[in-house]
Amino acid sequence: MPNSLARKLVICAAVDGLIIQPLATKGQRSPSPVKINYGDSTVSSVPRDRSPDTSKPDSCFEAFGIVGLFTVSRLSYLITITGRQQIAQVRGFPVYVVTDVALTPCTTRNEAKSAIANTATKLRRASADRLVEDSDTESEAEVASVAGGDDVEDPGTLSDREAPANVDAPEIGGERSSIAEDVIKRRGGYGRFAQRWFSRKGWLMDQKRNLGMSSVGTEQAGDVMSKPKNGNTDKELSDTVAQEKVDPPPTPSAGESLIPKLLRFAHIWLGTSRSFYFSYDLDITRSVASRSTAAAINLPLHQAADPMFFWNQNLLKPFHGLGDESLLLPLMQGFVGQRTFVVDRHPPQVDSQKDSMEMSDMSPTPESGTETPPLESMSLDLRPFEKKFVITVISRRSTRRAGLRYLRRGIDDNGHAANSVETEQILSTPAWDPSSKIYSFVQIRGSIPIFFTQSPYSLKPIPVLQHSPEANFRAFKKHIDQMSKTYRSIQLVNLVEKHGVEAIVGNQYEKSVKKFNEQKADDSQSLDFEWFDFHSACRGMKFENVSLLLDTLGGKIEESGSTVERGGQIERKQNGILRTNCMDCLDRTNVCQSSFGRFMLDLQLKEEGFDMSAQLDQENSWFNTLWADNGDAISKQYASTAAMKGDYTRTRKRDYRGMVNDLGLSLTRFYNGMVNDYFSQAAIDFFLGNVSSMVLDEFEATMMSKDPGVSMSKMREQAIETSQKIAIGDDKEDFIGGWTLLSPHVSDTVKALPFEEVVLLLTDMALYLCRFDWKLDKVSSFERVDLAHVLGIKLGTYITSTISPAEADESKNVGIVVTYEPGKFDIKRTNTRSLSSTSAQPDQPSGKKDVLESSVPTPAAVSVILNQGILNAITGKPQAHPPRKIALKALYAKTAVSDARGVKRMTEEDQVGVIAAEIERLVFLSQPRQAGRGGRGSIIERGDIISLVEARRSTGILEQWAHGIKKLVWA
Repeated sequence: MPNSLARKLVICAAVDGLIIQPLATKGQRSPSPVKINYGDSTVSSVPRDRSPDTSKPDSCFEAFGIVGLFTVSRLSYLITITGRQQIAQVRGFPVYVVTDVALTPCTTRNEAKSAIANTATKLRRASADRLVEDSDTESEAEVASVAGGDDVEDPGTLSDREAPANVDAPEIGGERSSIAEDVIKRRGGYGRFAQRWFSRKGWLMDQKRNLGMSSVGTEQAGDVMSKPKNGNTDKELSDTVAQEKVDPPPTPSAGESLIPKLLRFAHIWLGTSRSFYFSYDLDITRSVASRSTAAAINLPLHQAADPMFFWNQNLLKPFHGLGDESLLLPLMQGFVGQRTFVVDRHPPQVDSQKDSMEMSDMSPTPESGTETPPLESMSLDLRPFEKKFVITVISRRSTRRAGLRYLRRGIDDNGHAANSVETEQILSTPAWDPSSKIYSFVQIRGSIPIFFTQSPYSLKPIPVLQHSPEANFRAFKKHIDQMSKTYRSIQLVNLVEKHGVEAIVGNQYEKSVKKFNEQKADDSQSLDFEWFDFHSACRGMKFENVSLLLDTLGGKIEESGSTVERGGQIERKQNGILRTNCMDCLDRTNVCQSSFGRFMLDLQLKEEGFDMSAQLDQENSWFNTLWADNGDAISKQYASTAAMKGDYTRTRKRDYRGMVNDLGLSLTRFYNGMVNDYFSQAAIDFFLGNVSSMVLDEFEATMMSKDPGVSMSKMREQAIETSQKIAIGDDKEDFIGGWTLLSPHVSDTVKALPFEEVVLLLTDMALYLCRFDWKLDKVSSFERVDLAHVLGIKLGTYITSTISPAEADESKNVGIVVTYEPGKFDIKRTNTRSLSSTSAQPDQPSGKKDVLESSVPTPAAVSVILNQGILNAITGKPQAHPPRKIALKALYAKTAVSDARGVKRMTEEDQVGVIAAEIERLVFLSQPRQAGRGGRGSIIERGDIISLVEARRSTGILEQWAHGIKKLVWA
C-alpha cells in the first residue's frame, strides 16, 4: 500500500484563499500546496512557490491531517486534526485517536486569519502546558505546533516536535533531560517559539483550551480568552462562534442561526469526544480476513478503506481529483484498545501474580527522534516457559443507518441495521513477528432487523412495529444476504426479554427468521437463532449465568473458529459470525460479546500451548478492562453515556453500587434522548452526506429531522398503489393519477393543525382523499367525491404557520381547495381494524380507532351517506347540504434528503397547478354543458387560501412561546 499521506500540514491564510501545505517526510520532495478559495470554497492545487510564509507570529498553525470541508449557507469551514494520541501499534504502525480539531472559516481572509491566529495561540499554550506537565510526568496526548519546519520524521515514528503518548511502562534508554536543556539544545525544535514563550508570563500558563475558532486574532485578545469563563469549553466555543462578524450570505438561510451550534457539535463530536481513529500506514477499517480479500494492496488508504466504516468520506470529497492523495486521511469511529499480557506453560505453584501475568498499555516511550523500542523491552525478563502476547480490540461503527439511540432503531429499506458495529479481537506477539501466528476473531452487533420505533419520552418505552409484514421481510432478507456475503454462516443471538414490552419485537424477529429458513434455497445455509432472555437468566445480579449461553453456543463458536495469518498469508479463515443484539445493542450485548471473546481467546492460547485455566491470575483484569472500555466507547457514541453493567464487565462481579450507577446512566440517557439527540442526529446525517445543509432549515421549523434511510418516494408510491386497490372499487372507473399532499386532520376545514400527509387519487369519475397509516402501510379512511358535484377550485398561497422562515415562504407554501356539493355517491369509509362496523363522522379525524388492539383485519366499515338526513327520510324531499371543502397543500419539492441525492422535482406551485388543471379537465367531462349556455369559464380561482398576513394574525402568542421554548431546549 503506497505510503503517501502527509503526517503534518501547515494551514495559512493567503490573499485569495486558505493555503494547506503538506510537509514532506525526510528525503522526499515537498508536495504542492492546496488552496481553498474564499467565497466559493473550491479546492485547487497551486505551484510550490506559493508555499505559505510562516515567519510572522500566529500566521499559521500545524495540523496532523484533514478531516474535511463542509459548507452551510455559503459559509465554509475546514476541519483539521490538531490533537492526537497514539493508543496502539498494529503490525508496527501507530494507531491514533483524534483528541482535538480546529474549525477554520473559508469565507473571507480576515475571518480565516483571525481563526488561524486563535488556533495558533491555543496550540502554543497547550504546548507550554505540556512542557510543564512533562517535567513531572509523561504527557497524555500530542498537540500540533504553531508552525512546523520543512521536514517531518519518517513514517511510523513520532515527530521531534511532539510529545509522546502516555505510557505505564518503565522508561527506556536512560534518564530524561530537563526542560531547560531540551529548549537550549532545541531538541524539541521550539525555535522562535521558545524565545517568545520564555519572555512571557513564566512557566505556568493557562490550562488546556478546546476552542476551535474565534474572531479574536491578537495575542492580547487571545490571553483574555485563554481560559473558559465558566469552565465549559464547549459552551465557550459556541459563544465565540456566535460572536464572529461573518458577512451574511447573499440569500440568508433559515437555518443560519444554528451554525454556531453545528460548529460546537463538530468540535465535540470529531475532536474532544475521542471517538475517531486513524493510521497513516494501516487500513484499520478492515479486519485481517477482509484485508486479505480486498485486493487493495497497492491502493492508497482512501481507496482501500471499507466505505461502511469510512466516516469522513463525504467531508473529503472536495479534495478528490487534485492529483495529490496526501490529504485524504480516512477516519473510523468506534474503538481501538490494546493490552499486553504474559502467560506461562508451566505456572509456578506460588501465591504470586507478578511473575505469571502482567498488564501494560501499548503506548511506547521513545526518546525524541528515535525508533519506537520493541514492546518486549517494556516488561520484566520472562522465564523460559513464559510468553508475552498482545490483545487488540478494534470496533468499527457502520456509517449505514448511523445515529443516536431512539432516533435510529431497527432497519432501513436497504437492509442496514442501526448501531451496527463490527468488533475484531486480534491476538499477536508484541513485535507482530511474521513467523508467529496472528489470530483474528470478529463479532458483530446491530439493532433487531425489523421496522420499529420507540419514543424517547419514557424510561421503558414500548416498541411500535412499523410497515407491513411484507416490507419487513424484504428488508430483513436484504440484511441477512449482505451479512452472508461478508461473513458466510450466521448465528443470531437475541438477548431481549421473552415477556413484556421487548417481546413485541423479539417475536417478530423470530417469525422473520423462521420465514427466511422456510423460503431459503436448498443450497443456502439456514439461520441459527438463539433467544437468550438475559434479564430472566441473570435476575438477582447473577451475571455469571451468561455461562449458560456459552454452554449452548460454545460448540458453534469453536466450529466457526478464527482467522489465522502467518507470514503474510491466511492459513485459516473464520467460518461464520456471531450477530448479537439486545434492544440498544449496548449493555447486555457487550457483556455477552466479551464472554464470547474470552472463550475464543482461551481456544487460541490453547492452540499456542497455554492453558488459561491454569494461570495464577484468574481475574484477567487486562482483558476485562479492555472490553469494558470498548463497551463504554460504543455506548457513548450511540447513547451519550458509558455502558451499563460495566462493573460486571470490568470485575466479573455485580453489586448494588453498579445498580446505582446504572440508574444514573439511565436518567442521563433519558435526558439526552429528549433534549440533545434531535439536533445531533441531524448534524450526523449532514456530515455523512445523507442530507444537505437544508436539514438545518427543516430542524429550525420542526425541531425534528427525517430518517434518510427510509425512502419516502418508495413509501409514497406504495401508498398510492395500496390506496388505489382499497378505495377504487368500481372497475369501470379509469385511474388517472395519484399524488401525496398535506391536508388538515379534520375534514371540511382549511386550517386544523396538525396537517397529515394524505393520498389523493383521481379517476375519470371521482376524486378520492385517502388518509393513510404510514406506520402500518394501511388506508385508515377515504372520502369519495363525484366529479359531477365539484363546484370550484381555489389555487394559491397556503400558509398555516409563521413560526419559522420556511413556513412563511409564500413561494413554497401553496395549495388547492376543492369545493363540492355533497351528493348521493359522495361517501366516506373508515377502516376500524376490528369486527365491528362503526364509522367516523365527517367532521371527526378518522382511522385512529383500534389501530393496534385488534389483530383481525376487516374490510372498510359501512358508508356514511352525506346527502341524506332524518328530514329527507320523513318528507321524501331532498335536503340541501352546504358545500364542503377538501383542502390540500403541496409537499416541499426540495428537502434535505432529496437535495443530498440530487433529486429534481417540480416546484410546489407547479405541483398544485398540474393537479388543479387535471381535476378541472375531468370535471368538465363529467358536467355536460346545459342547453342555451355559451362557452364555459374556468372553475379555477387564483387567490390566497391563507395569506401571510392572515397567518401572522392567527399565529397565537402561546404557539410562538411553545416554539421558542422548544428551540431554546433543542436548538
